[in-house]
Amino acid sequence: MRFMIIVKATKDSEAGVMPPESLFAAMAAYHEEMMKAGIVLDASGLQPSSKGFRIRWSRGEQSIVDGPFAETKELVAGYTLIQVKSREEALAWARRMPNPALGDGEIEVRQLYELEDFAPSEAIERFREMGIGGEAKPRGA
Repeated sequence: MRFMIIVKATKDSEAGVMPPESLFAAMAAYHEEMMKAGIVLDASGLQPSSKGFRIRWSRGEQSIVDGPFAETKELVAGYTLIQVKSREEALAWARRMPNPALGDGEIEVRQLYELEDFAPSEAIERFREMGIGGEAKPRGA
């Protein structure tokens, strides 16, 4: 089972303020533990939304909206992608994450769909052939 641990943005992360070295050190130690357990698939921080854009569709038309985006609580500042055996294991690892906000904040954990969750079809098989969306293997496994 794959899960994404989503780190919510803060006013500081949206302003491009870098976290203190102590948080980088705590996050590095946390991710090293998960690497040793063989469950980390990927992890990264995201640049502020001011450097991003959104693509919107309305009535069949596409438009581009440049950041920044107003609702900080709706934005993502980073993520960690893990592969574990159960929801309970994902919860246990997520609870160990250092507080990325250093104050009031939150992370969100969401399970990813696997190709096996969808009815078999030619399109699903195309994704499988590309190696997209299926049971990923942890690095080093």
